[in-house]
Amino acid sequence: MTKYWRYFLLWVPILLFTACSGQAVNKSDTFRFGVILVGPQNDKGWSQSHAEAANYVAKLENATPIIIESHNAKDKPGVTLEQTVTHLVNVEGVKLIFITSEEFSLETVRLAQKFPKVVFIGISGDDVLTGSAPPNLGNLMGQMEYMKAVSGCAAALATQTGKLGYLGPLINTETRRLAAATYLGAKLCAETYRADLSQPIGFSVTWIGYWFHNPGFTLDPTLETQKMYDNGIDVVLSGIDTPEVIQVANENVLKGREVWAVPFDYRDACAVAPDYCLGVPFYSWNPSYLKTVRAVRDGTWKQSWEWAPPDWDALSDVTRTNVGWQDGNALTVAQKQNLYDFIGALKAGTMQLWAGPLLLQDGTEYVPAGQVATSPQIWYLPKLLLGMDGTG
Repeated sequence: MTKYWRYFLLWVPILLFTACSGQAVNKSDTFRFGVILVGPQNDKGWSQSHAEAANYVAKLENATPIIIESHNAKDKPGVTLEQTVTHLVNVEGVKLIFITSEEFSLETVRLAQKFPKVVFIGISGDDVLTGSAPPNLGNLMGQMEYMKAVSGCAAALATQTGKLGYLGPLINTETRRLAAATYLGAKLCAETYRADLSQPIGFSVTWIGYWFHNPGFTLDPTLETQKMYDNGIDVVLSGIDTPEVIQVANENVLKGREVWAVPFDYRDACAVAPDYCLGVPFYSWNPSYLKTVRAVRDGTWKQSWEWAPPDWDALSDVTRTNVGWQDGNALTVAQKQNLYDFIGALKAGTMQLWAGPLLLQDGTEYVPAGQVATSPQIWYLPKLLLGMDGTG
């Protein structure tokens, strides 16, 4: 952890590094930018939120997005990121490329070096922090940890069994900290608002192996969600890009079970089964995409690592907040009141999500009592926390 310490000075929403890049573009010309998605642009999740941000920019600016969807080994076998980027630059004439998966991080660094006049934005990476980024590469991520904590709180308020399930994608520092934030939000809300629960909240994590179902390579998210409900879990929270958990919840309610779900990534994900949805934590890339396109187009872009915060006063407004929360129909009036008390405490800082003592799953002390986790401790969480069941 110490090797990353120098990159963090304070827990702040945005850390800026001042290497400049980019060239001014004639505003009379349409500015063209690329967006490379790992999934389809109608996945009701991560990729759709990026595609909608690109189209949002196109409506407000003289800009044309070139969206490349489903850039993964299953859907486009043999197609390399270099081939796609070369096409975007040499054929489509883009000046900016958003690459929306950390799995392309190393290749993005190399391609940014190959195309120094194009600005690259690596979503969810840390190349700028670690010093590996060339001057035309920046990083962008939303502080989803807060909204995952809100989702955990909603689950803790609704559960009747005291058992929550979390369906995770693959295991890395990002997915660990998001799962851990969900657990911490559930734990805090159970302790604060659920005196009727006789035992500490149960929190079980299952990883399927990727951000969405890839038959033959991942576990089936539909089957894994059903297993959770069959094992007495009555609220399943999603950490994957697609809406299986809410679909399975709907099927179980139709069979007479009292269960709920919390989908992920996409603001309108509850629409699949709104009456059994507690809400959804979502990314809104609209503000950051718009700001980045304008800066690159105008020649004012500066390299940065940006961990973009929520707008606490506009959590459902995709034009203002970078990460948000959309209530689901399944929340009762009393649950909603408690949930928004929790949100207000997070906003005010009177409730600290990452306050010690925090122990890793193996019992190792990670954050001592009386202290709050630092930015690098959160970003680079090495293991799940004690109290969470499952590997990771």
